[in-house]
Amino acid sequence: MTSMTLNCGSKNLDLSRPAVMGILNITPDSFSDGGQLYSGSALDLDKVFHEVEKMLADGADIIDIGGESTRPGAAAVSQQQELDRVMPVLQSINQRFDALISVDTSTAQVISEAASGGAHMINDVRALQREGALEAAAQSGLPVCLMHMQNRPDNMQDSPSYSDVVAEVINFLLQRKQACLKAGIASDQILLDPGFGFGKTLDHNLALFSALEQFYDTGHPLLVGVSRKTMIGQLLDSDVDQRLIGSVTMALMAAQTASQNSNSQGLILRVHDVLETVQALTVWQSVNKFKDEIEKI
Repeated sequence: MTSMTLNCGSKNLDLSRPAVMGILNITPDSFSDGGQLYSGSALDLDKVFHEVEKMLADGADIIDIGGESTRPGAAAVSQQQELDRVMPVLQSINQRFDALISVDTSTAQVISEAASGGAHMINDVRALQREGALEAAAQSGLPVCLMHMQNRPDNMQDSPSYSDVVAEVINFLLQRKQACLKAGIASDQILLDPGFGFGKTLDHNLALFSALEQFYDTGHPLLVGVSRKTMIGQLLDSDVDQRLIGSVTMALMAAQTASQNSNSQGLILRVHDVLETVQALTVWQSVNKFKDEIEKI
């Protein structure tokens, strides 16, 4: 994989190897871990700190804070609700941990306040299409991850349809890239995400995953988020809490594809199970390093 360092404001992210992004959903209704950080109806900051500490100890390179559930059928939250969830957590984590923090948001005000509050990256499932989001992201000076989603979370899985899912998703992301460039966001600050599970059937997801090389050929780092998703459940006929092996397997497959593509600019794996993903990557990287050393003899 080509060596690359992503400038994330006050921190840098090494993308010469796959980076692991730990998911921190501070929502009561996310599909896999919604409500786990709550005590009753209130967010429990002690639980949040314990989870962040664990993910960092397990090897997470990034903590991704999300204050709005975007699972299929999820209801929208107000700007104030999202701010009330995200900002105290972001500020508290910054005070307690030396962590690179991404904020998973589509809302302009949240982008602006998160940037001022010490966030290092903006991760937007709507690819900065909400009113003011593009301008707020440009003003933040932070890297942005643009994801593809067909329709909205509340209806995206009703009947997703494409003529050519790979071509359409790549074209959409490249169009959003151009919008970012026009707004003043530097090309080397843009990451792309195919949006697995966001307005896609199983066949659509498999087609996109099988075509990851085409996404690497765009010359941008990729974010791949398949952890515990329905596509794995469909392949394994398993409930959400039985998808660990499938999630780690797909993470390794994405890493393998990145390592074999000369145009790859880096990969971020967005996961729930940090320790298991890091362990799998460590074994894979160690074997590859040994093979490379043998070949040099």
